[in-house]
Amino acid sequence: MAFADHPTLHPANWLRDLQAQVPRKLARDYWNRLRFGPEAPQSDECVYVDPGRTHFSYDPKAARRKLRRSHSGMVLGGDWDRCRRPLDSHVKIASVRERYLGGVPWEQTALFDKLLREIRDGHHPDGLESRKELVQRYEVLDRVFEETRRRGRLLTRAELPEFFRREHGGILVHIDREGAPMRAGGGMHRFAIAKVLELPEIPAQLGVVHPQALRAGLLAPLRQSLAARTAA
Repeated sequence: MAFADHPTLHPANWLRDLQAQVPRKLARDYWNRLRFGPEAPQSDECVYVDPGRTHFSYDPKAARRKLRRSHSGMVLGGDWDRCRRPLDSHVKIASVRERYLGGVPWEQTALFDKLLREIRDGHHPDGLESRKELVQRYEVLDRVFEETRRRGRLLTRAELPEFFRREHGGILVHIDREGAPMRAGGGMHRFAIAKVLELPEIPAQLGVVHPQALRAGLLAPLRQSLAARTAA
């Protein structure tokens, strides 16, 4: 078994395994399989969602519960999926639209202003510590936008040099009781780019799944890309 194909097994990544809570996720996968059988959700697995039909993000404040990447693959009942807010109101989506549809410089967007204020107040939003780093970040995002537009799709994590485990680090989505994806956590810039480019689907890291969706078989269709379904 090659380390290149399974980087979580490489000794150099053992600390990262712990930080990403891989041992706990493996235990969750085992427990899920016992409870739900071979179609049980897997932690960090890749699902494919239509960004144009993804309208809400999970609201942890309303739910009074944070659901992070570390909860990937968890099957969770209750009304957490009713705690949501419209995606169009998110500052990152609005600013990405201004940038790529309106040609507005990043420095004139509400997002850039918000992050810069946080940096000046001594915070480190998204790990950024200076205006220079903020400018560099959005220069990189411009390149991501152009590459994605040229390619016509977003790459899966397995296609990237920093591949670690399944779709870990990808655009995080939770699955509500109706089988609809809810945005959550990281990857909002890439998600916004996909919406601007009107991509038919994007790869995403599976977050939390509502048991009603699982029982209704609504997770299974999300596991295949459009290309795979067309080939079949």
